[in-house]
Amino acid sequence: MDSTPRLSVRDLRLRGVHVPLRLPLVTRGGTIEIAPLALVDLLTDEGVTGSAYLFCYTPLALKPVLQTLANLLPLLRGQPVAPLALDRSLRQRFRLLGDKGVVGMALAGLDMAAWDALARSQGLPLVSALGAAPRPIPAYNSRGLGLVGASRLGDEAARLAEGFGAVKLRLGYDDPREDLAALRAVRRAVGDGVALMSDYNQGLTVADALTRVAMLAGEGLAWVEEPTAADDHAGHAEIRRRTGVRIQLGENWWGPHEMAASLAAGASDLGMPDAMKIGGVTGWQRAAALAEAARLPISSHLFPELSVHLLAASPTAHWLEYVDWADPVLQTPLRIEDGQATPPDRPGTGIEWDEAAVERYLVG
Repeated sequence: MDSTPRLSVRDLRLRGVHVPLRLPLVTRGGTIEIAPLALVDLLTDEGVTGSAYLFCYTPLALKPVLQTLANLLPLLRGQPVAPLALDRSLRQRFRLLGDKGVVGMALAGLDMAAWDALARSQGLPLVSALGAAPRPIPAYNSRGLGLVGASRLGDEAARLAEGFGAVKLRLGYDDPREDLAALRAVRRAVGDGVALMSDYNQGLTVADALTRVAMLAGEGLAWVEEPTAADDHAGHAEIRRRTGVRIQLGENWWGPHEMAASLAAGASDLGMPDAMKIGGVTGWQRAAALAEAARLPISSHLFPELSVHLLAASPTAHWLEYVDWADPVLQTPLRIEDGQATPPDRPGTGIEWDEAAVERYLVG
């Protein structure tokens, strides 16, 4: 007989925090100095709580995301904690409005927390609840290496490469020659044994990207990420075709349908779903199925504590993107050992709040 408790939603505990980044990140789109996080706790009648967080990018989005979650609570109370059914039901309610942006973030946060609660109720790590076995995933350090100039990047790159087999560099200087100088400075600092990724954060026109990416073609990059607007599938396909450089897309796929459209256009060689934008654990599973069918290697974007479980359950898992932005509010941050991360052997995702830290960074 199955002794797993049948969970039902009782309440949501919602809090917003501003966590200062230990290493501010300068990108083509602006400087990130704090992590505005929406903390989501899904409380059940059976006493099991599932936890997740959302990265809201800008403090301006934090309150709307929390309010949207609060608005959904009357629809959730008393409902079974069945993530697939909840996802289908809630997305149907937003069919006319759409389920991207703030709405999509809120739905993903609920899905993540629901899956965490479900795995906890079974006494299993999330990866095991998904039917997979824990396994190590190679991780690259994405904490820094912003647009700070070649002269400053060497020392920073050497520090960030310690304990990792790969690091990521942001590009998109006003002068294309500075891109090349920055890349070569990082390569000198980390050596040939460390893989090096680059990210333009959608900062270029297609015409500019064709010139710049071609310029980087002989520099040994593992990939060039989002050189132009994320939704310009045809533009990325052209850049990919004409430069011969591996193109990485995916952090801005709002759900599996956008991923499918990108794949159909041949826009990238690699995929990088974001656990929040792709639709939480439920959306990620669908994305992983698309990737397997397309033989597309997939990496993660942000949310390393959750993503390590998802990648371990993905047939074409590639790289885990590591950032430490939520570490200050976590009891037990994700560990990187010998350049790899393994899903922790704890029920659920392993996310537990450091309540003293949460109180310190709490915002109204």
